[in-house]
Amino acid sequence: MDQFKQIHSLQNPLVKKVLALKDKSRERKRTGLFVLEGRQEVQLAIKGKFELETLLIYPEVCDDRDFLKSLEDLRPRPELIHVSNEIYKKLAYRETTEGILAMAKAKSHRLEDLAIHTENPFILVAEAPEKPGNIGAMLRTADAANLDALIIADPKTDLYNPNIIRSSVGSIFTNQIAMASTSDTIAFLREKNISILCAALTASKIYTHIDFNRPSALVVGTEATGLSEKWLEHSHQNIIIPMAGQIDSLNVSVSAAILIFEGLRQRGL
Repeated sequence: MDQFKQIHSLQNPLVKKVLALKDKSRERKRTGLFVLEGRQEVQLAIKGKFELETLLIYPEVCDDRDFLKSLEDLRPRPELIHVSNEIYKKLAYRETTEGILAMAKAKSHRLEDLAIHTENPFILVAEAPEKPGNIGAMLRTADAANLDALIIADPKTDLYNPNIIRSSVGSIFTNQIAMASTSDTIAFLREKNISILCAALTASKIYTHIDFNRPSALVVGTEATGLSEKWLEHSHQNIIIPMAGQIDSLNVSVSAAILIFEGLRQRGL
């Protein structure tokens, strides 16, 4: 393994760069870089063909020679840096990330780059989600269900927000993800002959009465305002989850999970 460089000062320019990438969406967009932490997240990023630019190791915590050896075949190879305890505590969100942080290059996530390999695709579309926790939870569900893609229409939040990466527990690297306008997403689904199934309160059928055994895109909106009129105008069928209590909606990530796994049940999971 290559010799590690050493960083011991909080004033080091690289430390300041990592902090800026963690805290500022503008800096992530300007540089095309983002920060991730944890062995699982780094391994999933590598498996997902994300390019690691820099790997920062706190050697007192991370002494895994097998993990470090697995990095030898990476091309291009990341710069390897040992950091002090003071720096690691400053950079890490939590102490349970096994002494590993990395800077990686973001992907473009264009609609035209989606590779739909199945004849009967199942896709989740989330319109304008804002809360990182909800986005991370939907990414985890998409991975668990092995969906063909997750499309974020009219995105409001930087996909590489550290809170999304953390709440997705690395599934941001395991899913096919596209980001596009609502109009472009609708056009894409119609071109691919994928049925648009909108989670909505009006003109809806109960979700267990819907046939998911066809190319389908399940579309969910925000908890505050639901889906925009444009989605409802192009919906092939609106669907609803019956409520037995006094409120009329669930958390969007919970709703998406219920609907997705009903679709998988019908598909023979």
